[in-house]
Amino acid sequence: MCAVVVFRVLPEGEGLPVPEQATPGSSGVDLFAAVWHDLTLNPGARALIPAGIAVSVPTGFEWQIRPRSGLALKHGVTVLNAPGTVDSDYRGPVGVILVNFGDAPFVVHRGDRIAQAVLARVEAQVLSPADSLSGTERGGGGFGHTGI
Repeated sequence: MCAVVVFRVLPEGEGLPVPEQATPGSSGVDLFAAVWHDLTLNPGARALIPAGIAVSVPTGFEWQIRPRSGLALKHGVTVLNAPGTVDSDYRGPVGVILVNFGDAPFVVHRGDRIAQAVLARVEAQVLSPADSLSGTERGGGGFGHTGI
């Protein structure tokens, strides 16, 4: 059984490819830059890039916005809040926060593949306050506690 993500093309997305799996084995769908004009990301800069769509993610799922490995490897460009989340109750425009960690300016052109969206199941959670927590081998060791 497949979960259905319904999408609507927004005015800025008119004429761009629609999200779809590149191959039957692809985990996600490509998102495309719905910029009207080229946008230059200088080294260290970040920008919200519109994807030109709005989506309805089914209840019990989220859309995880993930970087494209080629952009990261070749240009140092990635999704800043990876993975970004599109919640099942959000109906606004999908955007991708790109950051340039590379050493050269990177130009985003209209229609460039900028990220991928992966549908992921999420479980409802109930938070329960307690005076103490169960013990573990790690305990309260923080960042770097378990070594390299």
